[in-house]
Amino acid sequence: MSMKPLRPERARLAHEMRATVRLAVPLMLAQLAAIGSSVIDAVLAGHVSAHVLGAVAVGSSLWSLAIVSGIGMMMAVPPSVAQLDGAGHRHQVGAMFRQALWLGVGMGAVLWFALRHTAPLIELIGVTPDLRHDVQRFLLAISWGAPALTCYFALRGLSEGLSLTRPSMYFSFGGLLLLIPFGYVLMFGKLGIPPQGAHGCGVATATVMWLEMLGFGTYVLRHPDYRGLGLLDRFDAPDWRRIGELVHIGLPMAVSLLAEAGLFVATALIISTLGEDVIASHQVAINIASLFFMIPLGMAMAITVRVGNAVGRGDERGVRYAGFCGIGLTLVTQLFSAALMLSMPHAIASLYTHDPRVITLAAQLIMLAGLFQFSDGIQVASNGALRGLKDTRVPMLITLFAYWVIGMPVGWWLTFRHGMGASGMWLGLTAGLSVAAVMLFVRFWRSAWKQRWRRVNRHMTDVVQAATLGRPTLEDRA
Repeated sequence: MSMKPLRPERARLAHEMRATVRLAVPLMLAQLAAIGSSVIDAVLAGHVSAHVLGAVAVGSSLWSLAIVSGIGMMMAVPPSVAQLDGAGHRHQVGAMFRQALWLGVGMGAVLWFALRHTAPLIELIGVTPDLRHDVQRFLLAISWGAPALTCYFALRGLSEGLSLTRPSMYFSFGGLLLLIPFGYVLMFGKLGIPPQGAHGCGVATATVMWLEMLGFGTYVLRHPDYRGLGLLDRFDAPDWRRIGELVHIGLPMAVSLLAEAGLFVATALIISTLGEDVIASHQVAINIASLFFMIPLGMAMAITVRVGNAVGRGDERGVRYAGFCGIGLTLVTQLFSAALMLSMPHAIASLYTHDPRVITLAAQLIMLAGLFQFSDGIQVASNGALRGLKDTRVPMLITLFAYWVIGMPVGWWLTFRHGMGASGMWLGLTAGLSVAAVMLFVRFWRSAWKQRWRRVNRHMTDVVQAATLGRPTLEDRA
């Protein structure tokens, strides 16, 4: 007995789900590897001394702002490549990629300069004097990795835009494996090298970033999947018009990521005034939330590529299938995350500490994190879909409004006016993420269906012309 074939809509939905998951899983793992790098730095630093751990923690917070700025700018590459690939214009990818490399070099130079001039900022945020020297040494060392980081994400954007996401996973985990011996040797002082502490951590991380970038570049130039693109067939001087187009897309994304990262940094600074136990509990909960966030973030990156492909081939229905299917899959992953956080918060917190009070406080915050999993998933997935449409400016404004006009004031008000402590700030985060989720989802909904109404309007115009001029309609001609 033969199986009944799927209806066309269901078949297309099943195909879209498979394609999205196939792209998303390697990206999720790549993002988890990136989190793993921070964990390795912290673990190694903690085993050197509490002083080195403190210097690396403060330095890493400032470095993270540079990371999100660089990544945000280079996130213009995947949708640009995806749209060219979807339109069958692969021959134009090489020229676009060469300009993306120029953008990566320029952005890397800006970050290098900024990281080497952070002394006033370190003093402004109130870092204790005994840590300042080592924080600056960490930043001076890691600043040399900034150009490698931005060029690495140009390579990642090229590969991911072509729907080749496994290399991102391979090189992220490769960098993670290299960081362990490099960090150990330099921080502890092995193989005849004197102990470098926080400075050694920065040197190790920067070195690994260069190795990742060079490895990815060699892979792209040699692997058959990238043949015919003409990536480095010729030398192109900077084309300011093309670079400007990438900046037009990437700068709003960089601002959006900075707004989100800034919200969490500001939350941590506010909570740091509430006592050591509260700070520790917040650190545990935010670590858990960040870890689980890598899953919808990887999904969002896959959605960007799928939507960009559909835009490139002029497939209006494909845009909606890719966007809404991706958002639906993200909600499934968030259901798992939320269930885990809400059902066993104490068990999760106890993995980090044995202090009963910290476990109790952290468990409360982990449950709040469980509540905003759906909001967080919808906002990041919707943003990913909008990036596929190269719609970044309005989402930037939505992000700024949701996080800093809603989230931060609500959190501060609940924390200090209502005496809710760290829970108040986390409820503020929930409010900001929820507003962002609703507004970004509505934005994508309207953008996706606007394509349909444009098609209907074109059809109606054709019908009117056929009636008045006696010309056949599109359907008649078909």
